[in-house]
Amino acid sequence: MHVEQLRDYCIAKKGVTEHFPFDEVTLVFKVMGKMFALTGLDRWEKGEEKINLKCDPDKSEELRAEYESINPGFHMNKKHWNTITLNLDVPDSLVRELIDHSYDLVVKGLTKKLKEELKTL
Repeated sequence: MHVEQLRDYCIAKKGVTEHFPFDEVTLVFKVMGKMFALTGLDRWEKGEEKINLKCDPDKSEELRAEYESINPGFHMNKKHWNTITLNLDVPDSLVRELIDHSYDLVVKGLTKKLKEELKTL
């Protein structure tokens, strides 16, 4: 998966915007203002193709045990976030599933008002 494919997949989701809230190289995807994915563009340029995604804690444990390139979230809450190194042992189809899972977790946690607003987009 290339960074353009990653971006296109994330930004196509309903209510998603992209930001650089931390610095000029950390691309963050948010749904209704809440972060669900982030990646360091400088790392992609160095060949370190990684993304941080929110994940259910139990599912995180299973994924980390099964895939060498899924690890606790770098600079994130290790219980709720994973860092996935792309283009190694995790198939692109699973990466897309994990992006969906992260998005869905964040949407589930939105306020009722924001959920209603998301429906109208």
